[in-house]
Amino acid sequence: MLDTAKTSRPQTEIKPARDWVKTLAKYREPNMSRSSFELAVTVGPFLMLWVLAWYAMSYSYWLTLMISLVNSAFLLRLFCIQHDCGHGSFFANRTVNDWLGRVIGVFTLTPYDVWRRSHSIHHSASGNLARRGIGDVATLTVAEYRALPPLNRMMYRLYRNPVVLFCLGPGYLFFIQNRLPLGLMGHVKYWMSAMLTNLAIVAWVALLVYFGGLVPVVLIFLPSTLLAATAGVWLFYVQHQFETTHWEAEESWDLHDAALHGSSQYMLPPVLQWLSANIGIHHVHHLYSRIPFYRLPEVLRDHGELADINRMTIRESFACVRLHLWDENAKRLVSFAQVRTAA
Repeated sequence: MLDTAKTSRPQTEIKPARDWVKTLAKYREPNMSRSSFELAVTVGPFLMLWVLAWYAMSYSYWLTLMISLVNSAFLLRLFCIQHDCGHGSFFANRTVNDWLGRVIGVFTLTPYDVWRRSHSIHHSASGNLARRGIGDVATLTVAEYRALPPLNRMMYRLYRNPVVLFCLGPGYLFFIQNRLPLGLMGHVKYWMSAMLTNLAIVAWVALLVYFGGLVPVVLIFLPSTLLAATAGVWLFYVQHQFETTHWEAEESWDLHDAALHGSSQYMLPPVLQWLSANIGIHHVHHLYSRIPFYRLPEVLRDHGELADINRMTIRESFACVRLHLWDENAKRLVSFAQVRTAA
């Protein structure tokens, strides 16, 4: 599946994952002018397309819908900027990062402080079989799946179904699950983050209804949000749910190995790479998350050995949907069919 040494293509020998940390540290400093520019060329088109879609309601609802679907790409890019804010990598000032992330969170329907904490847990535990459950795609091992009673097996198979993951899941995640600080319910800080974000979203939608009725909600707000959410869920899925990803038991797990070898490099066309803020260069991001997204290509240009691992094309990524369980013996993700055949 992936274009790595584990499959068919010879790969340049690279140094151990831990040794890359010092090398990558020199890329961590954000440039204020560049960050401001990236924010402007994302927020500007996002607002202009909103205005254009609103104006188009007077002429054609279909045109309004088409414009809102295009605008989902800029909403996705806003989420990627929010993502960098959560890592403290978009601006040098942490307070500026946090407040920008909170404002963007109103439009991405994501309570910033809750998401930042759960995403931090994801980074600190990615690939650790003993620490699954927060900020990841639920993944069972073959042995765990076989030990389940029939009803639980059916529920897991339903969860891993593409219709649930990519059609129903994004809407549930962003419109329902994000409304509560799940996994962090005992902390006032995260309740405040969720509730204040909810209030701001209600106010934002109420303004839409007050000035335009339900039409802008149905034709602009909902479609752009749902499509951006679906694209975001897909990107997150293929970043870690590929055949030769990396999972280990607690005693043999290493943070840096899991970051480098458990994250894909999604080879997107230039326009999609720009709209997704280089998040496809995920193996470098996981290895050193403080690098601003606009400096990730610079890392690959300077270090060809990193540019040659975990490569996945769009066509190859579709095969990831057929993978469901981690085989601890084969050290790879396998399908339900493969497990059934082996049994």
